[in-house]
Amino acid sequence: MTSALRPLFWLALALSVGAAVSLGVTRFAYGLLLPGMRTDLAWSYTLAGAMNTANAVGYLLGALAMPWLMRRVSPTVLLWLGSLLAALFMGLCGFFTDASVLLVQRLLAGLASALVFVSGGLLAARLGSRAPAQAGLLLGVYYGGTGLGIVVSALLVPWVLDAFQGAVHSWRFAWWALALLCFFATALLRWPARVMAQWEQLPAADTVSSSGVAVVFRVRPFGFALAGYGLFGVGYIGYMTFAVALLRTQGASAQAVTVFYGLLGLAVVASSRIWAGLLDRHRGGGAMARLNALLGVAVVLPALTQSFGVVVLSGLLFGAVFLSIVASSTALVRHNLPPAAWATGISAFTIVFAAGQIVGPTLVGWIADGSGGLERGLLVSALTLWLGAWLAWRQKPLTCVA
Repeated sequence: MTSALRPLFWLALALSVGAAVSLGVTRFAYGLLLPGMRTDLAWSYTLAGAMNTANAVGYLLGALAMPWLMRRVSPTVLLWLGSLLAALFMGLCGFFTDASVLLVQRLLAGLASALVFVSGGLLAARLGSRAPAQAGLLLGVYYGGTGLGIVVSALLVPWVLDAFQGAVHSWRFAWWALALLCFFATALLRWPARVMAQWEQLPAADTVSSSGVAVVFRVRPFGFALAGYGLFGVGYIGYMTFAVALLRTQGASAQAVTVFYGLLGLAVVASSRIWAGLLDRHRGGGAMARLNALLGVAVVLPALTQSFGVVVLSGLLFGAVFLSIVASSTALVRHNLPPAAWATGISAFTIVFAAGQIVGPTLVGWIADGSGGLERGLLVSALTLWLGAWLAWRQKPLTCVA
């Protein structure tokens, strides 16, 4: 690693703590809590899935608000403020058992996580503009932070649940432990936020291309990529919501769940290196299409077999791919728009991503409550991802940006 790249890499790594909070903990740790909460509170799979749907609704509301917020508040402020709010709402989930109140808490946590994830993605894209040849790596490092959140959650949640086994509503202690983890992460985010607030100021001149023509984000030229990305949101979230529940119904032990979820998280961290070149090479939807197709393979495997080895392989493939699809959307914006339009472009992709996530958990839960079980729900998720791959493949690079 060159001396010029090293400080950018460390900043991207520090920013990745935000991705760990916003997705790795605030959203995905719920999958580890779902089996215990569902049994304790007598939930259906549909209601259990609705908890992550509520989180996605909040995420959508946050994404919709981001363009307005970023015209008034620095993304560096939104980064740590969103992380602080996410930690607070996570902690509050441990104080309630009423499903309607928990749905509201999950919604608010989703809203806060959108502030973190979108602002962090924008800051990571700006880091990439300082080292264009390594932009894919820097984006991957940021998004790969989600894997760090997954790994820590995989180690922390089962340990807490075991430590408080026998306590009334023992799952609430896991919510509080996760909240403390998010508060600690928020403190860590103060450093990259402070550094980037000092030197990451883009002048108004960046709103024009080298030809002097103003360039802004418009939906229609990105239509196929946006559609493919929305279907990615529908398809992947069912797996992350119900994979642990499926393992439990198949008789997997707590240790097996920890191994599965931990390896999935480690694969997310490694994905920044695996796909960096792919993200740098493709200006159109090729990277998103390839990754969506691979993710569909990962999602369908547990629906076809109960072999734990195959399920672990599924988790490894899933972890190695799914956050790189998020990175591919940011790379697509960065390749095809000037820096001043990045915030709006990233927000647009985040919005369709969030809309897809609203549909996914409840759809899979509803299917799982029927005769097909969770296996059939995952099969539908895989088909959705393959359709998304086909649409993304049709996305061509923009030719109007100089």
